Amino acid sequence: MPRPSKELMLQMYRKMMEIRQFEEAASELYQRGELPGFLHLYIGEEATAVGVCSNLNDDDYITSTHRGHGHFIAKGGKRDRMMAELFAKTTGYCKGKGGSMHIADVSLGILGANGVVGAGIPMANGAALSAKMQGTKKVAVAFFGDGATNQGVFHESLNLAAVWELPEILVCENNQYGMGTPQREHQKVTDISIRAESYGMPGIRVDGNNIFEVYDATYEAVERARNGGGPTLIDCNTYRFRGHHIGDPGTSYRDRTEVEEWQKRDPIAYLKKVLVEEESVAETDLEAIDQELRDDLEAAIDFARSSPSPRPEDALEDLYAGGIRP
Repeated sequence: MPRPSKELMLQMYRKMMEIRQFEEAASELYQRGELPGFLHLYIGEEATAVGVCSNLNDDDYITSTHRGHGHFIAKGGKRDRMMAELFAKTTGYCKGKGGSMHIADVSLGILGANGVVGAGIPMANGAALSAKMQGTKKVAVAFFGDGATNQGVFHESLNLAAVWELPEILVCENNQYGMGTPQREHQKVTDISIRAESYGMPGIRVDGNNIFEVYDATYEAVERARNGGGPTLIDCNTYRFRGHHIGDPGTSYRDRTEVEEWQKRDPIAYLKKVLVEEESVAETDLEAIDQELRDDLEAAIDFARSSPSPRPEDALEDLYAGGIRP
């Protein structure tokens, strides 16, 4: 496939920088004690979320993970309401009740981040099934990590997606570690995409830090899904530059040399290099984008800080409960 247009590449660059800046700011705010709960940073994996979501329409669906800020921004989430959610304020996407690991906005097709490993995959099955039954041509994307591919729900969901030929794209963000356990110690397979063959669906492995490889593979998978061809498994090999969560230095299970080698493959630096050297984009133009986004992020943080906190009497509002309510 030909490379995306320069205009689309600039949009991708902007989205990747939105994610990187948001995560760096969230890390600093958390360490200052301004953010409650847990925080799992997406720094280093931006090309996967943006490469995938650049192929989606506004009304397509995604399900996310505990490391979900990047997916949310890539799909169109606004950083002011996201930051407010991290601050546990009422102006957040879930009124401060979801926090970092459970942000959702159905109006954007974002069916929710999820703190349970692999739990978003069957949710994407359901969304894809609804799209197929209603004939909407929508697709559903499930993001999950390499550790989730050992869960029974992964295999059950792939089997069902294949049998029903669901319009679904299953995106494994293989960042090489399940928490602190390297992939080589929790799986015999080195290429997760080969697991697709067991269920009669295409599987493809790409460099998750190369936004063009991610974009191309997703483009073909989305076209196939929209046209009734069924699901595709995409294995995106990538790397988180930080520890599993904000309190994990990541030094006990991976050495500095490994981290430094992956940092040399920074997905944003790669796209910037292509834009400057091959698309004749001035570095000053990219710096202007960076500054514009920094200003926007500062406004988002101010918005979150100044927003009201939830009231105790609202604790049981906006909740789903089975059965009959009195």
